[in-house]
Amino acid sequence: MTTCINADFDQRIVIRPEDYRWVDSPMPNVERMMLDRIGDEIARATSIVRYAPFSEFSAHHHSGGEEFFVLQGVFSDEHQDYPEGSYVRNPIGTSHTPKIGKDGATIFVKLHQFSAADKEQKVINTDKEPWHQGLVAGLTVMPLHEFEGEHVALVRWAPNTQFSSHRHWGGEEIFVIEGTFHDEYGSYPKGSWLRSPHLSQHQPFTKDDGALIYVKTGHLNL
Repeated sequence: MTTCINADFDQRIVIRPEDYRWVDSPMPNVERMMLDRIGDEIARATSIVRYAPFSEFSAHHHSGGEEFFVLQGVFSDEHQDYPEGSYVRNPIGTSHTPKIGKDGATIFVKLHQFSAADKEQKVINTDKEPWHQGLVAGLTVMPLHEFEGEHVALVRWAPNTQFSSHRHWGGEEIFVIEGTFHDEYGSYPKGSWLRSPHLSQHQPFTKDDGALIYVKTGHLNL
């Protein structure tokens, strides 16, 4: 039977750290918090994955692509080490064998969500990339990827920044990396995940602690 978690992409979903429910993966010392999922071990999935120090995961093939951001520690495979703040895209057809070192690692990862035509492999150390001025004062943006209407970026919000009300064509997905993100519907501390459907609307802002968020738009008009 296919596992379905938050599989209705017409619904707005919010998961905060207090909602986390970690489950064991097939490999020892590797746990997952499933945010959305359609499928079993091979699935269209968005997850937070936590690797204990010196843990490993078996070699696997990315039949639908893999995108991840390193939230904590150092993620490693046979290709290289990816420190905290790394953004990685492994397109359809790639493979690797994760092998984690003494620091452990926690990653935000999306599987089986690539267009077959999106073949660009990327490794970006976001600690070394430039920021660009956003649409309003207090907002800076680091573009990470763009393809066929899908946009991925980091957005840094200075304290007490207000953005205009706007509509999400193709939906919007946010993971809060630092600080607290707010809109008229609620507050979302570090570690929160939001998925808002096609044509949803909100007016976001920050308070005294500001925020750093991963944002993907244009990918949920299924």
